[in-house]
Amino acid sequence: MTQNRDSLYQSGMAGTEDFSARHIGVDSAEQKEMLTELGLSSLQELIDKVVPPSIRRTDRMEVGEGMGEHEALERLRTMAGKNRLLTSYIGQGYHNTLTPPVIQRNILENPAWYTSYTPYQPEISQGRLEAMFTFQTMVADLTGFALANASLLDEATACGEAMTLCQRVHKGRGTVFLVAQDCHPQNIEVVRTRADSLGVEVVVADPLSADLDRLNLFGVLLQYPSTNGEIHDYRALCERVHQKGALVAVSADLLALTLLVPPGEFGADLAVGSTQRFGVPMMYGGPHAAYMATRDEFKRSMPGRLIGLSIDSEGKGAYRLALQTREQHIRREKATSNICTAQALLAVMAGMYAVYHGAEGLKRIALRIHQRTRHLARGLKERGQHVLTRQFFDTVTVHTGTGTDEYMESAVRLGYNLRRLDDEHISISLDESTREDDVRVLLSAFGSERTEADGGTSMKEQGSGPEWPVELIRTSGYLSHPVFNSYHSETLMMRYIRSLSDKDLALDRAMIPLGSCTMKLNAASEMMPVTWPEFGAVHPYVPRDQAQGYRQLTDEFEQLLCAVTGYDAVSLQPNSGAQGEYSGLLAIRAYHHSRGEGHRSICLIPASAHGTNPASAHMAGMKVVVVATDENGNISMEDLKSKVELHGSDLAAIMITYPSTHGVFEESVVEVCDLVHQAGGQVYIDGANMNAMVGISAPGAFGGDVSHLNLHKTFAIPHGGGGPGVGPVAVKEHLRDFLPGDVNTGRKEQPVGPVSGSQWGSAGILPISWSYIRMMGHEGLAQATSVAILNANYLARRLKEYYPVLYTDREGWVAHECIIDLRPVKAETGITVDDVAKRLIDYGFHAPTMSFPVPGTLMIEPTESESKWEIDRFCDAMIAIRKEIDAVAGGVLDGEDNPLKHAPHTIECVSSDTWNHSYSRQEAAYPVPSLCGTKYWSPVGRVNNVYGDRNLVCTCAPVSAYTEE
Repeated sequence: MTQNRDSLYQSGMAGTEDFSARHIGVDSAEQKEMLTELGLSSLQELIDKVVPPSIRRTDRMEVGEGMGEHEALERLRTMAGKNRLLTSYIGQGYHNTLTPPVIQRNILENPAWYTSYTPYQPEISQGRLEAMFTFQTMVADLTGFALANASLLDEATACGEAMTLCQRVHKGRGTVFLVAQDCHPQNIEVVRTRADSLGVEVVVADPLSADLDRLNLFGVLLQYPSTNGEIHDYRALCERVHQKGALVAVSADLLALTLLVPPGEFGADLAVGSTQRFGVPMMYGGPHAAYMATRDEFKRSMPGRLIGLSIDSEGKGAYRLALQTREQHIRREKATSNICTAQALLAVMAGMYAVYHGAEGLKRIALRIHQRTRHLARGLKERGQHVLTRQFFDTVTVHTGTGTDEYMESAVRLGYNLRRLDDEHISISLDESTREDDVRVLLSAFGSERTEADGGTSMKEQGSGPEWPVELIRTSGYLSHPVFNSYHSETLMMRYIRSLSDKDLALDRAMIPLGSCTMKLNAASEMMPVTWPEFGAVHPYVPRDQAQGYRQLTDEFEQLLCAVTGYDAVSLQPNSGAQGEYSGLLAIRAYHHSRGEGHRSICLIPASAHGTNPASAHMAGMKVVVVATDENGNISMEDLKSKVELHGSDLAAIMITYPSTHGVFEESVVEVCDLVHQAGGQVYIDGANMNAMVGISAPGAFGGDVSHLNLHKTFAIPHGGGGPGVGPVAVKEHLRDFLPGDVNTGRKEQPVGPVSGSQWGSAGILPISWSYIRMMGHEGLAQATSVAILNANYLARRLKEYYPVLYTDREGWVAHECIIDLRPVKAETGITVDDVAKRLIDYGFHAPTMSFPVPGTLMIEPTESESKWEIDRFCDAMIAIRKEIDAVAGGVLDGEDNPLKHAPHTIECVSSDTWNHSYSRQEAAYPVPSLCGTKYWSPVGRVNNVYGDRNLVCTCAPVSAYTEE
C-alpha cells in the first residue's frame, strides 16, 4: 500500500483515485520522518512491535478495494433511487417537515457545526452552548415546565428514560408503570424492553378507565395527542395519580402544544417527545432530537445533559454544561442513565427552526395543519366514512371496515402512505408540507364522487381557531424571549448562525486531540448523501418495498461491519454508543436465560473502564463487580482470577475496552477471554477504541462474543457538538437471535425487544460510514489504523521529555492514544490539568481528554487524519506550556499571576486600557509566532463552574427581565 500511495503522490494523482490519500493526513515522506524519529524503518515494523501477535488477524478483511469519491456517490445515488418516495401520512411520531434552507445550508451542511465536539470545554463552545440553551428554552416554554435538558436520543428511548426518572423520584415502593394503550406502539415496546431488565411491571391499559387503586403505581405514561389522534383531558387523571403518590409523564407533540394546554399546566410531572417535525427530515427513523422537560425539583435526577448559564473570570455571562457530576463517567453504576450523549446537532436545528419562525410562525404552521385535518375529517364524513377521532390536532382515525385494503391501495396509487392500524381501521396524519390539493386528492382515495367538502372549501371558511373544548385551548404565552423574535429574515438568521459558529473551535479550525473520542476527518463526500431527499424523506414505517435502497444500504453495511470486526451478525438499531453497550448486554442476558441460566447476573468490569460500561450493566439488570488494574494500567490477572473463582457460577460477562482505556494493547487479552469463557461467561469488548484495530485485529476473532461500535468515532460520522452517534452491536453466531427486536414484530416472537423507535436507528447517517469503509477499502483501512498508531507514538515520543507518559507496554509503545501525567506538575507548582487545558485555548487548540481515565492527566489521540505539521504544532504548544510551567517553578512567573492561571485570554482582556498582570499581553495572546494571522480568540474568559451550579439557570430569562433592564 505504501508503494501505491508513493506512486500516486509522485504522479500528482493523490486523492483523485485513492480516497485514503485524502483521508490520511501524513504522506509517505512524513511517515518516513516520523518512523525515523521512532527508530523504525516501516509501518509494518511499528505494528509488529505494538500489536500482540496473539490478536493479529491473518485473513483478508473482505470490504473490497477502495473506490473513488465520485464512484461511491454514484453507487449511493443508485441505492437512493431504489427508495420509492411517496408522501407519508403515517404519523406515529414521524412527520414530513420543511427544513428552512438557511438552516440546512448553514448548520446541517456546515462543518463548523457538525465537526465540533461535546462542549466539555465551555470557553471554546459558546456558540453551540447558546444554541442548545435556546433549544432548552424552546422545550420548556412549549411544555410549560421549568426546565428541559439538551436533548435525548429519540422519542421511544425518552419514554424509557421517563419511566426510570419516575422510579427514581417516586417516594414510595411502587413497582408498576402504567402505559396508556394509545401511546405510539414503538414507545410502548421500548419501555417494555427497558422495564424487563429492571424488574418493573409494565401495565398497558386505558388510564382513564383503569382501576388505579389495584395497581402499585410509581408512574404513568400518556401520549398527547394519542397515537390515534384523540386529544384527552388528563387533568382529573393527574390528580388521581398524584393521590396515589405516583408521577405522570406525557409524551407530547411540541407543535400541537402551540395550540393545546401544555403538560406542565394540566398537572403532569414531566414531558418527553421528539422535535423531529421542527425542521429535521424523517431519515427513515433518525437521527432526531428527543426532549425531556420537568419540574425544577427533579433537575438533579434528569438523564442526559443540561446547559446552564454561569459567569466567566471577568463577570460576564457564559454558558456551560451544568451539574456535570451527573456525567456517567463519574457516577458509573450509580448513574441516572447510561446516556452520555445527546442529539446536539439535531437539537440545534430544531431550536433554530423555532428561532426562525418565532411563536407566531409556529402557531400559524400548527393552525394550518389543524385546519387541513378538519377539512379532511369533514370530507371523509361526507363520503360516508366513520371518523372515530372526536377531538384532534393533525391525526384522524377512520373505521374503514371491509374497505381497508382498497383504501390503502388506492392511496398508494395516488402517491400517499397511510397508517393501517388493523384490518378495519386507517389513521391519517397530516403535516407542515400538506397542501389543500393533497387533501383533495387524498379524499378521492375514499370514493370518486365529488362532494361539497372536497370541492374547494377554503380554510378560512372553517374558522381560524382549534376545534376542541375551550378548557384545552392554550392561553399561556411561549417563546417570548428576544432570540425567538429577532431573526425572522434570512439575512438576520444567516448572520446569527454565523456569529454563533464563530465563537466555537471545531475540527474545521484545528486538531481536536481528544483521547478515546477519535476526532477524525468527516469527509464532505461522506456527508453529501445525508441531505438527499431520497434518503431524508423516507418514513421509518413505510412498506419495505418502498425502502429497497435503504435495505440494500443496511444489508451491505452490516456485512461490512461483520468483515471488519470478525463477528457474524450486526444490529444497526442502537442510536448511540451507550445504546450499543446496553443492547449487547441484553443479548448476553437473554442468551443465559435461554439456556436456563438466568441466575447469571455478575458483570466484571475493570476499574479503568469507560464510565458508561457499569451504567449499562446496571440498566441491563446486572450486578457490577470491579476488577482491579495493575501498576501498568492493565487488568490485574490475579484479581480477575479470584473474582472469576468467587462468582463463577453466577458470572454473566466481562466488559473490557480494547485497546485498554489507558491506550495500551494488553497482551493478556486472549487469556482474559479464555478465563471468562471457561467459567461460562460471555466477553463484551467495548468498541470505543476500534480505530486502533481495523484491518489489523478483530475482536470477534480473538475472543469477543459481542461488541458495540462507535460510528461517530472509528467510522467517520461527525460528533455534531455532542451527537448524533450510532452504536451498532455486533455478535457471534450464538447471540444472533438475541439482537434488538423490531418494533413492528410481536414481543412473543422475539426474545429481546427493541431499544429504539425504528428498526435501523439513525439510518439517515449510515451512508457516511458506508462511504468511509467503501472508499478506504481493505488496504486503506489498515493503513489508517497503522498511521493512527504511528501518530500517537510519534506524539508520545516528542512529549515524553517534557511530560511523563503514564502507561505504555513493556517496550514503551502506546496504541492510538497516550496519557500524559500532570500530577507531578501540580505537586511542584500548583498548576493543574485545568490550567493546562485552558492555556491550550490560547494556542488555538481544544484540550485533550481531561482527568479520564486517571484524574490529573491528559489523554491525547491525534487520529490518522492529522498532518505531521498539525501534530508538531500541537506538540510545540505543549512544549511551550511546559516552559511556562518551568518559569513558574523557577520563580520567573508568579505562582498565581501567570498565563496558565488566567487562561484563556479574550481579545477584550488583552486590548483593554488596563493590564494588571506581571506578564506581557504578547505572552498572553501570542505565545508562539505561528498564531499570528490565524489566532482563535476565546469569546469568554475561564468559566466559573461552581457559580453556575450554585445559581442554576437553564433557560433564557423571561422578557420581563429585559423590560426591567
